[in-house]
Amino acid sequence: MDFRTTVERARRLKQLHAEYKPLVLPTVWDVWSARTAADAGFPALTVGSHPLAASRGADDQEGQTFEEVLAAVRPITAAVDVPVSVDLEAGYGREPADLVAGLTEAGGVGLNIEDTVHSDGGRVRDTKEHASYIAGLRAAADDAGIPLWVNGRTDLFLHAEDPSAVLDEAVERLRAMEQAGADSVYPVRIQDDDDLLTAVTGAVSIPVNSTAHPVKHDLERFRRLGVGRVTYGPLLQLAMTDAMKGVLGPWLPSAR
Repeated sequence: MDFRTTVERARRLKQLHAEYKPLVLPTVWDVWSARTAADAGFPALTVGSHPLAASRGADDQEGQTFEEVLAAVRPITAAVDVPVSVDLEAGYGREPADLVAGLTEAGGVGLNIEDTVHSDGGRVRDTKEHASYIAGLRAAADDAGIPLWVNGRTDLFLHAEDPSAVLDEAVERLRAMEQAGADSVYPVRIQDDDDLLTAVTGAVSIPVNSTAHPVKHDLERFRRLGVGRVTYGPLLQLAMTDAMKGVLGPWLPSAR
């Protein structure tokens, strides 16, 4: 994708986050799902690592290489006229500048970056290290002249036996990511906890991303709790799996 189009889409993605409270970005995995969501009227999309891996017969948690992810992203960004963000997991062991260069060349104008380092035994970056990585992404994007949207993710709640017990540490990490240049923050696995969502949305001044199920969750609830951005993770693909099974069920040999 040419530089001018990439910059225009990046600016549009930033504008959309200001216009919508929350901004819903359907999580897609191929050209068909991307075109379907864009044709339905969604103004921006995100490519999820889990559904992308599942669609390609690979494992999530960096079961694909960065090059393989980019090869899948290029036809998606070329097929739609809306901004596309991409889940880049923990960065595939790459330096921030390499991630930014590869992603933007492929037409991506936003990214998720998480603190569980799958290429290093699944360890979790500490607060300072993760903030430093995000600062590197921001610096690389600025150097490239592209207002890339950086969605900083933390898995602290995901890994905790009692998510409420790590709230203070998570808030510290979210604030550090904001100060490092993240445009939004993404504390995963608290989408069903009103108290934790309220706590984190009140702790930072940038949008908080929440995972949502497109059928089982209520968008108005997320709006009421102060969530600024909603993505589906693997849940849209799972919902469509359920729907497809329902459509195919009556045609099974055992049904006749």
